[in-house]
Amino acid sequence: MKDSALFLLLGAVATVNLMAQVGGTGGMGGTTPTTGGGGQTSVQANPNLGSGGGARGADMSRPIYISGKVVIEDGSAVPQNVTIQRVCSGIPKTVAYTDSNGRFNFRWGDGNMILTDASDAGSGSARSSSSGGFGSSQSAGGANVLATDPFASRMMNCALRASVAGFTSDTINLFNRRTADSPDVGMIVLHRIAGVEGSSVSVTSMMAPKEAKKAYEHGLQSLLKNKPTDAAKDFEKAVALYPKYADAWVNLGKLRLERQSVEPARAALMKAMESDPNLVAPYVELGLLAAKDAKWEESGKYLDRAVELDPVDFPQAWYADAVANYNLKKYDAAEKSARAAVKLDPRHANPRSGYLLGLVLAEKQDYAGAAAELTTYMKLAPNAPDLAQARDQLRQIEKLMGGTK
Repeated sequence: MKDSALFLLLGAVATVNLMAQVGGTGGMGGTTPTTGGGGQTSVQANPNLGSGGGARGADMSRPIYISGKVVIEDGSAVPQNVTIQRVCSGIPKTVAYTDSNGRFNFRWGDGNMILTDASDAGSGSARSSSSGGFGSSQSAGGANVLATDPFASRMMNCALRASVAGFTSDTINLFNRRTADSPDVGMIVLHRIAGVEGSSVSVTSMMAPKEAKKAYEHGLQSLLKNKPTDAAKDFEKAVALYPKYADAWVNLGKLRLERQSVEPARAALMKAMESDPNLVAPYVELGLLAAKDAKWEESGKYLDRAVELDPVDFPQAWYADAVANYNLKKYDAAEKSARAAVKLDPRHANPRSGYLLGLVLAEKQDYAGAAAELTTYMKLAPNAPDLAQARDQLRQIEKLMGGTK
């Protein structure tokens, strides 16, 4: 069974993609390995395309701006640079970051965004949300009600939310918005999650001097514009001005990983960890980096700490931790981590979590449980490149089950 573990890791736990997760590694929270999916997605958004692909009216060329403010339920200070996501038909896209006062603004339909989503696909029909129901043409009386305002039609299955590890976010439904509405959508309220010791935004970063913060924020905007070279320069400037700027070190490390500059990336991530020992992201990144080199003891050390600091927001850390413990033959720990990864991934963005759980259970001689997990994996990932291998492993497990009767 063990020949699958490294394949599992390399196939689904590549280092967290910066362009898909910056500002919310929790968000490998989505995250996932990679929650989407893995690779950076190029953006083809066009603000002049209506949801039905029809004629372009005068309103379609008018810029639509959205603004608002993030607050914490208990009135405490909001972390800097909270990620703002728009979620259309269940698919999130990072569109902005908050400033030091928790405020944000962005232009709707701007092509310089990190991930594509369904609202940019130019589909001819409205689709209801798969993440809690942001509304549909039927529930609002039919799409013809919105036909006079193409932007309203595009927003009908969309909402805004904030994304930061350690918190849950209220959403703001955009269904009834019109072109002439005020840009201010109001407040997005964050609620603390009990039992999360770590943070996704460094406390030391909040003490950075003004010029360092300015450079860091400019770097985030460069990322939104898909300008990683400019972003790297900004983050380098930020850490030069303020060497304890943990968040800047993390993002610099991720950018270096994107360029395959492994040792400089490792050095930046170590700096982040030293600057703020409670910041979760560097532990996750260092753990994944060690796992890619099959350094299982090192990987397990970092990932164990990551999930201890935040057991909620990093399913990819739980998964990689399970891989490390599996290879270290710590099967109880591997089972615990694999089950956590499955539980935190209700949409099955990484079905290999269940596959790995099956392999762990087989090692523990729970053949019925192992067979169930491998069967589920083959149903969830019918086109997986390792499907034949999983099928063969299932046959082996079924033979073992027969021998125990």
